[in-house]
Amino acid sequence: MNTDTGTNGSAATDSGTVTSTGPGTEREPKHEALRTALAALIDDGLAPHEALPSERDLMQRYSVSRMTVRRAVERLTQEGRVYRVQGAGTFVADPATISKSLHLTSFSEDIRGRRMVPDSRLLVLERTEADLDCARDLFLTPGSPVVHLERLRTADGEPMCLENVWLPEALVPGLVEHGEPQSLYSWLEQAGAAPETADQTIRATVVGPREAALLDVPPQFPALHVERVTRDIRGRAVERAVSLYRADRYDYRLTISRERRG
Repeated sequence: MNTDTGTNGSAATDSGTVTSTGPGTEREPKHEALRTALAALIDDGLAPHEALPSERDLMQRYSVSRMTVRRAVERLTQEGRVYRVQGAGTFVADPATISKSLHLTSFSEDIRGRRMVPDSRLLVLERTEADLDCARDLFLTPGSPVVHLERLRTADGEPMCLENVWLPEALVPGLVEHGEPQSLYSWLEQAGAAPETADQTIRATVVGPREAALLDVPPQFPALHVERVTRDIRGRAVERAVSLYRADRYDYRLTISRERRG
């Protein structure tokens, strides 16, 4: 019997049953095996914006429950592999566009979810004093010491985002001497301030001459201006970020519902 095997040992047999084939490992959860099978289905030739089979079709094809299908599709949605349109179905995401969801993820996680290689070019890493905006967002006294990073973020070598981040220095002692961390969120986790929730504001804008040169686009090119204040599990503000995303390579996808009245 022929099988299509995923990279982490999962397989979808030609009869549609989701199985696990990893040597010496316990049977993996059905939704993870189904996620692997659906990712392989996408990689094997589904075009961007092409619809996935319906929930009912997936239930029958892979002999799984509706809950298993929904959990697998939710994982693919979080990874940016697919997107959902209310009332229409689930569709393959365009790999040329990086889609953000409502889940709190780092830039590197977004890019890896699109099977691209994230990287960054450090422009600024310095100790400075919190100005009024920074002090307000981080609940500090104006003039308090903070660490400021400015980075040009890239995917497969192409500029995607210009990111400015401010962190309370008390949370990240030694960061300036250490240099740019491979993962800022991992650094915060080690400091006992793992990012948990964030308030985020998004607005349309255009880039100025400096930003245009860094992002490799013409001046006045459309962009997304994103401001975020991130908090840890104790509710402490641990990060203030102001990012400028190329509007041709980034979008935000939201699932909304109409409030029932009466």
